[in-house]
Amino acid sequence: MQRTYKFRLYPSKAQEKELCSHLWISKELWNKLLDATIRKYDGEKKFPTKSEFQVMVKDSGLYSQTAQGIAHRLYRAVRAKVKAKKEGKKWGFPRFKSFDRMKSLYYPQNEIGFSLNKKLKVTPFGEINIKKHREIKGAIKTLTLKRESSGKWFAVFCAEQEPEQPKMNNGGRIGIDLGLMTFATLSNGEKIANPHHLKRHEERLAFFQRELSKKKKGSCHRKKAKKEVAKLHEKIANTRLDFLHKTANRLLSAYSRIAMEKLASREMIMHGHGKGINDASWGIFTNILAYKAENAGSKVVFVDPKNTSKECSGCGQLVDKTLWDRQHDCPSCGLSIDRDINAAINILTRATLRTTNRSQDSREQRLTTTVGMTGSNACEDGAMVPSVKQEAMTLPQGRSG
Repeated sequence: MQRTYKFRLYPSKAQEKELCSHLWISKELWNKLLDATIRKYDGEKKFPTKSEFQVMVKDSGLYSQTAQGIAHRLYRAVRAKVKAKKEGKKWGFPRFKSFDRMKSLYYPQNEIGFSLNKKLKVTPFGEINIKKHREIKGAIKTLTLKRESSGKWFAVFCAEQEPEQPKMNNGGRIGIDLGLMTFATLSNGEKIANPHHLKRHEERLAFFQRELSKKKKGSCHRKKAKKEVAKLHEKIANTRLDFLHKTANRLLSAYSRIAMEKLASREMIMHGHGKGINDASWGIFTNILAYKAENAGSKVVFVDPKNTSKECSGCGQLVDKTLWDRQHDCPSCGLSIDRDINAAINILTRATLRTTNRSQDSREQRLTTTVGMTGSNACEDGAMVPSVKQEAMTLPQGRSG
């Protein structure tokens, strides 16, 4: 099992200058390789091989394995283009990079290109001060030196470690309905408010962006203004990530099984509601829940999102409603309940039925195998329908919060 660890670096001015110099060389090397690739394809209708790429990066001025990593990255990008073309997809060449788009230096081998003790020793930068706020478990495999747009430097380690014994979790089951007005509604009636991280800093961000637009391109003042915008974006992202991690930890400590919708976030973003969805970060939240559940003794189940808001959790009748109808009133059974709580209950019910069906099918399959007959595959609760949340689809522009 692999885990990543991210630590803040504090290079000296001389080291930072040399790090930036290597990023510049990396950018030039990428563009040189890409230019050679395009010219060879235009002339011969062939792409360079991996060995040809590796020959081209020799004597580049970078650490040898870092240069080879750039060659391997471009080679994988070219292979992806070839594969897409065979499948009939439109797929262009990788893009040429500016200095701002080249942000990392990769070291694939511990104790050869780098080593970590009290300080981080990296070839050829020497020992760099590092804020090692926690111990790394397992054997360190790779290192990535990363420069953020704010100018801060980080060391990202990838470590191989033995799988941990899952904790015993005796918590209950819960269904979660994610939204934009309320970040999450639980099937037990609890609601987690949407912090609207971007909205809280919107005015200040707009001010910095206006100041940036006034600066002359290429000037030192523009670079400073650009860094101010980047710092504020970084603060918003860190605040959002902190909220998502804390919310996930609280849910996983209280519940052993969590049911959620399999949402098509990308499709919703394409319909013009990306600002609210990206700020809520449903995708990041579900990923955090899923990978943390492994060690928390919990399980996250994703179900078909179709009609979770319309279906009555009492009788199953479909009740049409607009986004602005915040109450679910069923004409068949008379159930009157908050629409988001109704949806969360439906999500939990679907996850429970899916688990029950799987268990029954598994028992039937074992029984069929025992008597020597051919059995059918375990049935699911149907194929996942990539529907989108009504809340995101109905909100007009400017009201996605």
